[in-house]
Amino acid sequence: MNRKVVLDSFAKRIVSTVPSQTELLCDLGVYPQLVGRTRFCIHPKEELKPITDVGGTKSLKLDVIDELKPDLVIANKEENERSDILELQRHYPVYISDVSDVHGALEMIEDVGVLTNSEKASRELREKITTGFNTTPSFKGSVVYLIWYKPYMAVGSGTYVHNMLEHLGFSNAMSAAERYPELSIEKLVELQPDHVFLSSEPFPFKEKHVDELNEVLPNSTITLVDGEMFSWYGSRMLKAIPYLKSLHKKLQ
Repeated sequence: MNRKVVLDSFAKRIVSTVPSQTELLCDLGVYPQLVGRTRFCIHPKEELKPITDVGGTKSLKLDVIDELKPDLVIANKEENERSDILELQRHYPVYISDVSDVHGALEMIEDVGVLTNSEKASRELREKITTGFNTTPSFKGSVVYLIWYKPYMAVGSGTYVHNMLEHLGFSNAMSAAERYPELSIEKLVELQPDHVFLSSEPFPFKEKHVDELNEVLPNSTITLVDGEMFSWYGSRMLKAIPYLKSLHKKLQ
């Protein structure tokens, strides 16, 4: 975001408004400094139960955050509302990530390490993720990655998931469109992708949706995928590596 975030000392009272970055904080070993998280911050489940709920990612309870008196708020350009973040910036240091590719995700991990006095852990995590991705077999073929139903919505260019797909070797059949375009069944049939991925989030696709698409796309491989493994940047990237290797075997 081209902003400087200045702290008088390492953060001791952190509010995280981004689920994937909340998980990252815990995996970097700074869980004791975490005082607030959103209701969508679900990993790691047991550790986060006692942490104060500050609302949804797009409906933050600013009064609750004020009561927590954070010395650092961790936010995200896409996941949080601009008005909420502008208000928080008036009172607290706010680190805003804007992650649209794998490289940016790795840089964000190191940034968080610097702010939270966990630089060694963040560097080690980055190295493990980089090594893991380098040893993940390359995928082939075109793919449409669907995130919503009625209407169908897909992942286009300019998104982290798009870059993740391309990084893995896929060709995103919806790369000509930006962000999260709607598409009709007719357009999907016209594209004739080698693969269609049905994400578990934000819409929870099920087997019945696989059956629906198999009827109109008999030459495509329709697969239910774990959306967290493709869209959560941070420590989830390390956990995604065995999943992606398993998915590669499944698609062979």
